[in-house]
Amino acid sequence: MSDSPVNLNRVRKQKARAEKQARADENAARFGRTKAQKAEEDAARARARAHLDAHRREEE
Repeated sequence: MSDSPVNLNRVRKQKARAEKQARADENAARFGRTKAQKAEEDAARARARAHLDAHRREEE
């Protein structure tokens, strides 16, 4: 058994922080992308659009 008393408020707050961090990690894995990743995806989308537009036939 522990000799020092346990601060229940501190334990409660630590548990809440741990749960919040776990939820944040889950959301980061599910939705999170870095700014560089978003920019690369936008650039790839723009390159694909330009490639398709370059091969488009002109309608008469």
